[in-house]
Amino acid sequence: MSSIRSAIESTIPISLFNRGLAGKIFDEVKHCGAKVVMKNNTPECVLLSPDEYIRLLDEVNDARLLAAATERMSHFNPAAVISQEQVDQEFEFTPSDYESTDDIEFE
Repeated sequence: MSSIRSAIESTIPISLFNRGLAGKIFDEVKHCGAKVVMKNNTPECVLLSPDEYIRLLDEVNDARLLAAATERMSHFNPAAVISQEQVDQEFEFTPSDYESTDDIEFE
């Protein structure tokens, strides 16, 4: 029963915008969460606060990054890993080559 109540409370008819109630609707979205705008008894769009929209975009981006990392790790071969010392030898790096890299951060 609560899901029906939630659905009713989160939908608004587009006619409320035509009646000049956009400000009230935007305040409700900001304080109560997303609203589904209905036009001719069909969902037309979803209204979200900017903070909620950004949060959702961040969540989607995190999920994409996780999927990419998972895919890459599925092909990881520990036998193919080379040590820092091997890299240094191959490219003739010395400790002084790393002195200017203290400010670099890897995520």
